Amino acid sequence: MQAEDARYLKRKVKGGGIDVHPTEKALIVHYEVEATILGELGDPMLGERKECQKVIKVKHLNQNSNIALLAREIVEKCKLIHPSKLPEVEQLLYYLQNRKDAPPSPADKKGSSTFTGQLKDPPPFDGMEVDEVANINDLDDYMELLYEDVPKKVHGSALILQLSRNPDNLEELVQNENILSALARVLREDWKRSTELATNIIYVFFCFSSFSQFHPVISHYKIGALCMDIIRQELDKHDLWKSELEKKKKILEEKPDSGSTKKDYEKSLKKFESLVKKQEQLMRVSFYMLLNLAEDYKVEMKMRNKSIIQVLIRTLERDNFELLILVVSFLKKLSIYVENKNDMAEQDVVEKLARLIPCDHEDLLNITLRLLLNLSFDTDMRGKVVKVGLLPKLTALINNENHRVVVLCILYHISMDDRCKSMFTYTDCIPVVMKMVLECPDKQVDLELVALCINLSINKRNAQLVCEGSGLKLLMKRAFKTKDPLLMKMIRNISQHDGPTKNMFVEYVADLANAIKNCEDDDFVIECLGILGNLTIPDLNYELLLQEYDLVSFIKDKLKPGNAEDDVVLETVILVGTVSTDEDCAAMLSKAGVIQQLIDLLNAKQEDDEVVLQIVYVFYQMIFHEATREVIIKDTQASAYLIDLMHDKNAEIRKVCDNTLDIIAENDEEWGKKIKLEKFRWHNSQWLEMVESRQMDDSDALMYGDDGFGPYLHEEDILDRPDLFYTHADADGMILHDGNVSPSDLLDDYGMQNGMGHPGYGRYDPGYDGPYFMMNGQPVDEYGRPAYQYEVPVDPYGRPITPGEMEGEHPGYGYR
Repeated sequence: MQAEDARYLKRKVKGGGIDVHPTEKALIVHYEVEATILGELGDPMLGERKECQKVIKVKHLNQNSNIALLAREIVEKCKLIHPSKLPEVEQLLYYLQNRKDAPPSPADKKGSSTFTGQLKDPPPFDGMEVDEVANINDLDDYMELLYEDVPKKVHGSALILQLSRNPDNLEELVQNENILSALARVLREDWKRSTELATNIIYVFFCFSSFSQFHPVISHYKIGALCMDIIRQELDKHDLWKSELEKKKKILEEKPDSGSTKKDYEKSLKKFESLVKKQEQLMRVSFYMLLNLAEDYKVEMKMRNKSIIQVLIRTLERDNFELLILVVSFLKKLSIYVENKNDMAEQDVVEKLARLIPCDHEDLLNITLRLLLNLSFDTDMRGKVVKVGLLPKLTALINNENHRVVVLCILYHISMDDRCKSMFTYTDCIPVVMKMVLECPDKQVDLELVALCINLSINKRNAQLVCEGSGLKLLMKRAFKTKDPLLMKMIRNISQHDGPTKNMFVEYVADLANAIKNCEDDDFVIECLGILGNLTIPDLNYELLLQEYDLVSFIKDKLKPGNAEDDVVLETVILVGTVSTDEDCAAMLSKAGVIQQLIDLLNAKQEDDEVVLQIVYVFYQMIFHEATREVIIKDTQASAYLIDLMHDKNAEIRKVCDNTLDIIAENDEEWGKKIKLEKFRWHNSQWLEMVESRQMDDSDALMYGDDGFGPYLHEEDILDRPDLFYTHADADGMILHDGNVSPSDLLDDYGMQNGMGHPGYGRYDPGYDGPYFMMNGQPVDEYGRPAYQYEVPVDPYGRPITPGEMEGEHPGYGYR
């Protein structure tokens, strides 16, 4: 069809059926609009048909209303209803009059008590409701209204909004730059003059923001930045209104009998509530549009730079549930970035959220808990959650199926902190989670639930609460029935605590040993081994346990390098260390060759500090028993391995090695001398390294000439630097360098340092009768010095003295 051929537009409206509104007191009139474009000769060239509906509200309908009169009035005013349908209108009104609406519950008054899990579009409000049905063909007329006074602007924007709410119209609207420019201009210039006008226009752009392809259009007109400015000023206005209302309330409290004061306060309160309602509609639409735009990370960063987080947290003080859902959802989205999380922490967001938990609105409660979950990944935030008293409130929500998983995750994060674990004893958390574990219908307990239980059982008091009554018995019964390794891990944590709880495991020793031998699940076996390894109970007959269940063969099999997973090997070694406290068990394991297996394993796993530490601990336990002590010292190379590990990087390994070697030295003279010599060698090598490092520092100063190192060594007499030669250890073990000390300050009358001999000091006594050792085929004394090196007198510094020097001559020092 060519544009010049079209001459006329024919529009035909055809009435349809009439229904009642499902929730409100209103009638819905269905009708059909048929538009036909006629040519020059009147023949139809193009036609389009569209189904529409009109809502006729009858808010004042009640039991005393005259149905016949009201029906006649509706038919006369509404041209879409044919007069022949008057009886049908009367019947529908009669139905509405007698329809019983469910009375609103307290929860309904505050918000929805039904959990939906999704955000709702902003509801209709007074400014957007018009009786006229908008038409896309009249868009130019609606734009003309934007240039009139404020009421006309509100009406025109409402009609444009009506079109925008239909997604089919957005493509055509976005191509009309004039209408979008006009809307942006009116919003920028007149938003302060009318809240309804601002809300309508922002709602139009919100409709565009629901589709990502239209986001550049919104950015082009800078609507996002304008909305943030509007929200910030609205919050400031709200604070001003609130302060004025507080002043009037205070005056009323001072003059309670004044009728005029009371009337003025009630009037101000009513006005305040009306203004706040309109303001919250505006803020909700604005926040929703900003949330849609924040899909782009770059846009979100711009919002953060304009302090969006501070604005959102200020809004948390409101009571409108729908607005709060939107604000908390926005905060939740922002909280996934650490920079935003830090900003929220500075604004005390946890304290602001505390009042929302619990609340009657299920959607708001759920999204608030999800925000808390994001924040709870931070240690300080978890501490604030406990500090503001949310722990008992969260515990009370575990039974709510809508929020159970989120609450359990938050509690799990809190239970990660040792200082917070004990706080759970003051809540009902442990009885609640125990009931959920024992009554779980699935074979495996829910991961979030059992993870929380595992963390809680690390605390001794919590473990005692778990074991109260038949708690431990029921847990063990379920664990052996379901073979749940995580549940057994919880029980293992309980078994590590000394006291009554550990003794309760005695009756389950047989079941644990049987599971170790017969269960095919390695994870479950590891936990059973761990429990047995924790049972350091003096009255427990370990020998009978090893014999009855043939655990010695199991232990030997698992200790073979490469024969089992590392975790199984580690727990097996720990079990060997536990049973080795019993002399008979230690002898049985020694006779079976377990000690040599441990040495081989030590050689194979020398990089695994945990395995090495536990093997050394086994030697430490066995060295106490006479039967195994001889085997370790005489028949194996365990002592040599222990000497090698004496200087390991791991402090715990060094500590256990030292204790074990001390016992070996006490019981075997030959190994005692070797251990003593090795300790000296280590000490001497450390001293030499220290001296060499000082010399390197001095050479650096000579090489680079840094003034910070003081004068060069060759520019002064070396005797002026005695700190290069003598060190003195104070009582705390710190090396002090003092340039004023002399050798006589360090040596007593017998040439001894602090009453002890020192290599290189004093005279060598040819008649020395002390213990000699062999080193590289040469005899040495206990300090590693050659026993027969010095045949001439030496000075106090260990240097040979020539005859000339004995007469008072002294050699020169320093460089010549």
